[in-house]
Amino acid sequence: MDENKRPYTLHDTPTKNQFIGSLKAGLSVKEAASLYDLSLSTAYNIADKYEKTGTASRRPHPGRPKKLTDRDKRMLTRNAKRNRRTPFAELANSLQLNVSASTVRRALGEKGFHRRVALRRPHLRKAQKQSRMRWMRMYRQWGEEDWGKVEFSDECYIHLDDKQGRVWVTRRVDEALEDDCLVSTFSQSTIRVMVWAVVMLGQKGPLVVLDYPGGKGGGMNTQRYREQVLEGALLDFHTRMKAVKGNVIFQQDNAPSHKSKGTKQWLASHGIPLLFHPSGSPDLNPIEPVWHELKTRLRALAHRPTSVESLKQAVRQVWEDIPIEDIDKHIRRMPDRVEAVRAAHGGHTNF
Repeated sequence: MDENKRPYTLHDTPTKNQFIGSLKAGLSVKEAASLYDLSLSTAYNIADKYEKTGTASRRPHPGRPKKLTDRDKRMLTRNAKRNRRTPFAELANSLQLNVSASTVRRALGEKGFHRRVALRRPHLRKAQKQSRMRWMRMYRQWGEEDWGKVEFSDECYIHLDDKQGRVWVTRRVDEALEDDCLVSTFSQSTIRVMVWAVVMLGQKGPLVVLDYPGGKGGGMNTQRYREQVLEGALLDFHTRMKAVKGNVIFQQDNAPSHKSKGTKQWLASHGIPLLFHPSGSPDLNPIEPVWHELKTRLRALAHRPTSVESLKQAVRQVWEDIPIEDIDKHIRRMPDRVEAVRAAHGGHTNF
């Protein structure tokens, strides 16, 4: 291959003008091409075009006029940001623009806006964001050794084939966690199987399949939480971890059965200190991505559960199969979670 040939590049007009200026100053085409890093073929084409037309600029290409003016595009951008969930065709109609949805898509794409599935996150009130900032200030100085002494616990509802409807929004890449780009999630009342588990750095605790009647008055309450979780699985795990790691701290969310007077009294009487955890903040608990791993493994089973009992058995087995390394990697990122809350001013994070 000719060493003077380079891949085709569309050079800007200032470079071409400087190249022509060098020719007028007496440099040869080859010398000027070397000066501006042009291939010889490109240099001769520019020189020939200048000699014939008196300019090195590219002529505007003929073609049909633009369907959308710059003003139209600005209006589209503003309306797309105000109405995140409005489809492209409806955006065009609302502005009385006689263009297709694909034209709107291209115009907004030029500005960095695309249709994406809205992320689902708990709705955060102002007070909850302030509470998350308090959490950030309390634990901002903690390192891996500190977080390694926390027992992270949580309950999880297991729904096989739970396919919630998708909501599409128009946003930029960096706007996924903007409030108007999210679908708020709230407490669920209908469940298939509910489990509880606890983990620590280097230690996978027990998983408990919870048993309760369901329906009105049959959900998780203080008595059931104490009998099925605290008095058995947690107390045994906490005692063993305290013997190994010294002073350890228990983390739980703000479910009613967790923050009740009876639960607090039980924990205090057994010498189990609590880590402060802001409400509406599953992203601050490293066990959350472990639940995602568990559900992913359940869906990948060759023989999927077909009943509640078989689902319970499968959940227990899958929990045992999750490597401790897949848990530790999330706990080690607790300092990153703290920093993410600070950066989001108490808002949602990417965890």
